[in-house]
Amino acid sequence: MTNWLTRTGCVLMLSAAVAGCVNTTATGAVGASRKQLMLLSPQEVEQASAQSYVQEVGKARSAGKLNTDAALTRRVRAVSQRLIAQVPVFRADARNWKWEVNVTQSDELNAYAMAGGKIMVYSGIVNRLRLSDDEMAAIIGHEISHALREHSRESMSQAYAQQMGLGIVGQLAGLSQGSMELAAIAADVALTKPNSRTMESEADVIGLELMARAGYNPNAAVTLWQKMMQAGAGSGPSFLSTHPSGPARIDELQRLIPRLMPLYDAARKAR
Repeated sequence: MTNWLTRTGCVLMLSAAVAGCVNTTATGAVGASRKQLMLLSPQEVEQASAQSYVQEVGKARSAGKLNTDAALTRRVRAVSQRLIAQVPVFRADARNWKWEVNVTQSDELNAYAMAGGKIMVYSGIVNRLRLSDDEMAAIIGHEISHALREHSRESMSQAYAQQMGLGIVGQLAGLSQGSMELAAIAADVALTKPNSRTMESEADVIGLELMARAGYNPNAAVTLWQKMMQAGAGSGPSFLSTHPSGPARIDELQRLIPRLMPLYDAARKAR
């Protein structure tokens, strides 16, 4: 009986995995294309992420750290809006997301974007690294790309698959398995869990195209990561703990930049 339940569980998990393999974006000029395992619906993850984001914004507001630097907040939002205007290249539906962009006062070198376009930039990453608008576009474009590719949903689906694998026999036997705390998982994924190198590479290249199309110099992505590497050699910034960096990353960016310079030049002429 146990063997039958296990076999049945494996069949159900395999069926769910096959059904859940999707490509969440168009390929763009950079050719981003990869099938992703998605066992949770976009609506579930967006709702959980929105709930988590509201909690994070509330914490920053209660601590007197939300958007306290008006000039910096204007800069971050202005750069973000130019990037957001380009998202239909990869996802037409993202044009209608309820985008939110906020800045929290913190010395951490960090930023994140949750599912559905919920962006938070830490003041430390801009001020401590003395980022230009182009370099800021590289950071924000990278995070927007995580949202476009639904990396949170993919990571949460992987966590769900693990939980389902552990509990499938019990479920089939009629035993109760506790419901997942999706909002907590959404926060954990966005704030503490490292993305895979594949996800990071996707966010790098899609973000590079977004910034080029928005009229920000793609070469700034290289200087940004050089600054991040230098900062990491001393203080070990939290951004690097969840965003692997290194010479290979910079090499990949430099390889793609010539392909994207015509988009950048066209955007500059159109402005």
